[in-house]
Amino acid sequence: MLLPDNVHPDQTIYYNASFVISQLVEVRQAELLILYEKVRAQRPMSFSTFQLCLDWLFLIHVIESDDEGMVTLCI
Repeated sequence: MLLPDNVHPDQTIYYNASFVISQLVEVRQAELLILYEKVRAQRPMSFSTFQLCLDWLFLIHVIESDDEGMVTLCI
């Protein structure tokens, strides 16, 4: 669930994905682990939360990924 009613808003995937987007806006494309390091420098989050953010952003066609581990911003 993206916006549950029993969790603080800053702990949602919706909110945390905004930090992933903000990092990709700067570089347009990044390797998965490098992107994770950049996002963590801005907002501490677990790797599993980061993965859920990427999954959600992929499903709504904001990012793409390739077989080499590169994440690219689509918008």
